[in-house]
Order: sequence, then C-alpha cells, then structure tokens
Amino acid sequence: MTKIKLGPADFAEREMRGYEVGKRNVCIAKIHGRYKGLDDWCNHAGCLLSGGRIEDNMVVCPCHEVGFDMDTGKNETSPGVCDDQPTVSVEVQDGALVVELPDNT
Repeated sequence: MTKIKLGPADFAEREMRGYEVGKRNVCIAKIHGRYKGLDDWCNHAGCLLSGGRIEDNMVVCPCHEVGFDMDTGKNETSPGVCDDQPTVSVEVQDGALVVELPDNT
C-alpha cells in the first residue's frame, strides 16, 4: 500500500472534492466530522461522483442519481444498475489528507 498526501484537511462539513491520484480519481467528503473516500469514477457510466451531492451518508452520482454509502461503497439506491463503489482509506496527518491506495494504482 502507498500513502499519498492530497492536500489540506480544510473541508467544511458536507463538502466533497475530487483528486487525481496516479491513474485513479478519488472522491473525498467530510460527513459528521469524518473524512471518507470512494473511487471518483462511478462504475455505472464513468461520471465523477465528486460532481454530485451528499445526502445523509451517501454520495449521489450527478448523472443517474445512484447513491453510494461513503463508509462501505455499497450501492444504496439502484443495486441492479451497477456494482458497489471501491472505498478509499482516508486519514488526517499533520493537517493534511492522506489516502492509502494499493501499490498497483
């Protein structure tokens, strides 16, 4: 696993941002004071989840309204439409967001 520093951990509550990390894009959101992350490319049609919105603990894709749980990546709204979304481990180190990704990304 590789740890990658994204930038300052300065999100407002319910703020969401997308980051390009190597060949991947990750979507990071702050929900109930905690940072959470998923792959940013929706596995349904490739839209960026970071362009969507937060509802409770879900990110809702801007293209087809599929909602993914930010803790588990589970497709909560349209299970027959697409798979669950891979999650990303996020932590704060010295005021910066750090994600842990597999070495092959």
